[in-house]
Amino acid sequence: MKYSYWEYKEWFANNDFIVVGSGIVGLNCAIQLKKRSPRAKVLILEKGLLPQGASTKNAGFACFGSVSELLSDLKSHTEEEVLQLVKKRWNGLQLLRKTLGDEHIDYQHNYGYELFQEKTFFEACRAEIPRLNTLLSPIFQQDVYEVVENQFRFQKVTPNYIVNRFEGQIDTGKMMAELLKKALSLGIKIINNVTVKMYVENGEKVVVNTDQGEFISRHLLFATNGFSKQLLSENVQPARAQVLVTKPIENLHIKGTFHLDEGYYYFRNINNRILFGGGRNLDFQAEETTEFGQTELVQKKLEQVLKETILPDTPFEIDQRWSGIMGVGDQKKAIVKQISDKVFCGIRLGGMGVAIGSQVGKELADLIET
Repeated sequence: MKYSYWEYKEWFANNDFIVVGSGIVGLNCAIQLKKRSPRAKVLILEKGLLPQGASTKNAGFACFGSVSELLSDLKSHTEEEVLQLVKKRWNGLQLLRKTLGDEHIDYQHNYGYELFQEKTFFEACRAEIPRLNTLLSPIFQQDVYEVVENQFRFQKVTPNYIVNRFEGQIDTGKMMAELLKKALSLGIKIINNVTVKMYVENGEKVVVNTDQGEFISRHLLFATNGFSKQLLSENVQPARAQVLVTKPIENLHIKGTFHLDEGYYYFRNINNRILFGGGRNLDFQAEETTEFGQTELVQKKLEQVLKETILPDTPFEIDQRWSGIMGVGDQKKAIVKQISDKVFCGIRLGGMGVAIGSQVGKELADLIET
């Protein structure tokens, strides 16, 4: 063994809970476990230098579904299922804001907008607004969606778009830093750059085999989302999302979160910049990967839409490009379940990690009776 007695005793052995993944779900799960059992030894194993996946790489949308997204969901889900999906997302957002505080995540209530390139598609969605507002009324007690004029001077879109008065935006980096700070303050241990290879249940303990040695715990909880297929036999596939951000733009007039093409494209303002992501629908197969990176196909499309639709009369330069790995499946509902006697998972967030991550983390912790 390459570790000292002190290292082995303190980090590797005698853990009560090992959580795999230090993203939104993993941190919230660990925090809930520690609050319920203050004396428990809670350890998080993270394979990246920072939380991998999408938790530190998303666009920071505090959203729960645009009109076209929910109409698409209604093709494969019942109205009650869609209502429960939105309810979980909305409750998750409120839990996130309550847990960390709006000032610590830079929450801004600038509304969400859905843009349309085709008039027929816009009219079809507009016709369904009363139905969706009625469906969601038990949650919000008032209309969620309405039609507004193109006040931001976008090009190559219909003259009107749909606004969601309940949508906001956050600073993803601040959110994750605050979650890490809260976890550490409770005595939760986090080890980075550790890749879990497999696990074995052995009597009253679980042995977790990693590239850094074996860790032992009474319980093992997976919060691995898009990377889950490598370790678990669950209905979840990786989905890469490519993102870019411009350099600061003087007198930027755009404010809010924006959805285009059934949510496959999305952009927002952040510190006088435009953050723009999406394009997974250009080649679903290529983006069903756990490899980070960019493709020429998607990046060229993002730049084209930026130039022709979002900033048609404004010079801009690209400052950074990155990607995140989401977890998706044939159903939108997250998988929160007990896999075996001592192993549990909270995965498949379906691109709604900011909205449901806190709630899924809490539900994952609640699976264990302490």
